[in-house]
Amino acid sequence: MSETPSETADDQVVDEQVVDEQVVDEQVVDEQVTDQQVADEQPDADVETLAVAVADLRPALEAILMVADQALDKVQLASVVGHPVEAVDEALRALAAEYTEQGRGFELRSVAGGWRFYTRDEFAGVVESFVLEGQQARLTQAALETLAVVAYKQPVSRARVSAVRGVSVDGVMRTLLTRGLVEEAGQDAETGANLYRTTTYFLDRIGITSLDELPELAPYLPDMEDLEDELTQMAAPTPEPAAEPAAEAPAAVHHAPHSGQGTEPDGGTEVS
Repeated sequence: MSETPSETADDQVVDEQVVDEQVVDEQVVDEQVTDQQVADEQPDADVETLAVAVADLRPALEAILMVADQALDKVQLASVVGHPVEAVDEALRALAAEYTEQGRGFELRSVAGGWRFYTRDEFAGVVESFVLEGQQARLTQAALETLAVVAYKQPVSRARVSAVRGVSVDGVMRTLLTRGLVEEAGQDAETGANLYRTTTYFLDRIGITSLDELPELAPYLPDMEDLEDELTQMAAPTPEPAAEPAAEAPAAVHHAPHSGQGTEPDGGTEVS
């Protein structure tokens, strides 16, 4: 029995639908397989952040705290080493207890919400001797005055500092250079004299971050131009006064030995 044209058309439509469904199913399967392969190839995000193995947590914390110039809180440390905050906090407390138990010369101390290494108080004398070896513990009054002039008038030459203080400052400037409180800052364009300025170590020692935080003392210091004018006047030769005519010597008068006038012999001793 032969098929009618309508039946043939229906069979073709069914076949096309079946083919389309098979293609869609295959595409879905392929996409699922591809997604699974990509997921397998990509490492776990948590593992990627753990640059240090769990077993190396404590050495990692020690290395970071050893180079830190300020206290670091547990959240900062956890973000660096890639471990949970709770694990980092526990490791820090364990390290601090271990150092104390072993009697180390340093300790891990929790201050201002963070952790930092400090030398122990009982070894302060040894540390002070090492830091101050070959140096004077305190600056003299002359050195402090010279340092103040440099701080407020920098960059400044030795001659100008000497003019402000009224004395030579060569020896004091050498001391300040040795102590690292002042440094050379080029040369004066007019005179060629070496200029000096304070260092960052000076700022650290007095506890400020910039020269703008210095107390307002500059208005009380004499102005350099006024000093130069005064020094110029002082250096100018002073005219000599006109010589007065010599007075005539009075005629010699002879007095009786005990008349009460004249100079007594032997510085005031009376002749018997």
